Amino acid sequence: MPPVVAVVIPCYRVTRHILGVLGRMGAEVDRIYVVDDACPDRSGDFVESHCTDPRVRVLRHEDNRGVGGAVKTGYVEALREGADIVVKLDGDGQMDPRLIPYFVEPIRRGLADYTKGNRFYDLEKIRRMPTARLLGNALLSFAAKLSTGYWNLFDVNNGYTAIHTSVLRRLPLDKVNERYFFETDMLFRLNTIRAVVIDIPMDAVYADEKSHLVIRKAAIEFGLRHLRNMFKRIAYNYFLRDMTAASFELVLGIALLGFGVVFGAWHWWLSISTGQPASAGTVMLGALPSIVGLQLLLGFLAYDISNIPRRPIHLDLPTPLEEDVP
Repeated sequence: MPPVVAVVIPCYRVTRHILGVLGRMGAEVDRIYVVDDACPDRSGDFVESHCTDPRVRVLRHEDNRGVGGAVKTGYVEALREGADIVVKLDGDGQMDPRLIPYFVEPIRRGLADYTKGNRFYDLEKIRRMPTARLLGNALLSFAAKLSTGYWNLFDVNNGYTAIHTSVLRRLPLDKVNERYFFETDMLFRLNTIRAVVIDIPMDAVYADEKSHLVIRKAAIEFGLRHLRNMFKRIAYNYFLRDMTAASFELVLGIALLGFGVVFGAWHWWLSISTGQPASAGTVMLGALPSIVGLQLLLGFLAYDISNIPRRPIHLDLPTPLEEDVP
């Protein structure tokens, strides 16, 4: 029996594109939730007036909650109505709905719990991507590898995603960021439950859509959030859920490197101040712990890179009881 597939489309000032997106939905989609996130253009009313597809339902927010808040509203409704897989795509026309089967199939076949788009597979086609967006995505993707633990992924801010609902039920949706950090925060939460995530190659269309993201403000906010999630992920995976040799490598590596750097810097300053060169023993006391500490940290990093989840957890999760559905 094929899975029940639901699609969530957050809507905010997308009236020029939304009908085209809905018109390209294939027969594999069973339900479509258009979430009007307090849109000034009244996207929900526009869809209800111009779309006759019986699969479409409009959900509304009284106040703007951001793209993440809109997606979470759609997720909750999909869970209530018994969907098996939930796809999220934007309503601005950048994401082709005809790609939905490619996002659903790895989950249906038990190869992944969560799939996401990656616009960087085809090096020829990414030339069409605006330069600022290309560089920004590259930097954010590297930061996200550190904070989420998914070293095998790229283009982490890509909003074209699909998730198995048994995995979705395990996520603390109330804690997931509701603004532009939503996609990356989802990956962080997925890693904490050891969900398997894979990239799906895709192209993006850049036309007259406008981003509402303030780059300078977002860079600071995203950097702090990545740093916080990195520390939390390491604490969860290497000290609370489990302890491995990598846990000791991390602790000992930080201690030795910290001691070596502080000791060496202090004696270097003393040497400059007094004009007396440091002895060979003093130099070694600063250099050796630094070298060993750095090697231990590199060992931890190598383990972390290899420690990505590999078995989809939805294969082992029990079917939820009716009272478990939100």
